[in-house]
Amino acid sequence: MDWLEIFIETTREGIEIVSGLLYQCGITGLMIEDENDFKEFMENPNSNWDYIDEELVEIKREAGVGITFFVTDNASGNEMLSQIKSGLLSLKENEKEFDLGTLNVKFKNVKEEDWANNWKKYFKPFPIGEKIMIKPSWEELKEETDKIILKIDPGHIFGTGTHETTQLCIEHIENYVKEGDKILDIGCGSGILSIASLLVGASYADAVDIDPNAIDIAYENSDMNDIPREKYNVMAGNILGDEELYNKFATKSYDVVEANIVADIIVALSKMVPDFIKDEGIFISSGIITDRLEDVYNALAENGFTVVETKTKKDWAAVVSRYTGK
Repeated sequence: MDWLEIFIETTREGIEIVSGLLYQCGITGLMIEDENDFKEFMENPNSNWDYIDEELVEIKREAGVGITFFVTDNASGNEMLSQIKSGLLSLKENEKEFDLGTLNVKFKNVKEEDWANNWKKYFKPFPIGEKIMIKPSWEELKEETDKIILKIDPGHIFGTGTHETTQLCIEHIENYVKEGDKILDIGCGSGILSIASLLVGASYADAVDIDPNAIDIAYENSDMNDIPREKYNVMAGNILGDEELYNKFATKSYDVVEANIVADIIVALSKMVPDFIKDEGIFISSGIITDRLEDVYNALAENGFTVVETKTKKDWAAVVSRYTGK
């Protein structure tokens, strides 16, 4: 298996916060790079090194402060990196009291634009659950199927269906979204969850993502699946910090709210979702690494939700809970 080396540029203050995000996204092998530490090492009068390679010195001086990690060079790696980029956008919006630096993501051993196209060769049609077949827009089905075909082109946005968290969400959607339901998809990315909900019978879906690029990508995917615009509305913004955006959703009442993000955002959303959801409505939350399940369970219970079902795959979990009131 081939791997890609990725670097996130941050600050000393941001190291811990960004590391926490990467951990929640399933990245556990991190290399912390800090030019200041290297400078202190070089200037330490107690250093006993006879020789230090000049090339290494130059590399370390230019490295800056940040975190290096690896993702697989395939569709799954693309999905994970897209989730990380979405999480970094959320950090910029929600952690403004900290100096996190640029949070730029850099490919260390390949041009990003080259990889953005190369990974597609690994992304083939595949089934999820009992009802849905995911089909990349550039692929053809080799044989007929009686499953619902969900066509998708994620662009550079999270949501191909290859990531375990997305698959778990879609399995829950098959079981809990009913004919005529109204859906709110928070952190929609490519729109894959809300589009899946509409394809299995929902009558209407609102979708929102912190990344403005999600609007065009989600609409392109909904058009590809013949979903009329009057049934689907996509917006951009930070639902946790934008009062005007929050009020748009609080004036409605959804049968199902979906959020495939990370545990910390799920915990924060659990206080807000009661304002968006009908009594006895369903909250499908995913992007939860299993080590954080108890934190999510506690937040849901504190805010009037009763856990109905939890599915796990590898180290990931997706939780279905029902709003029963505080």
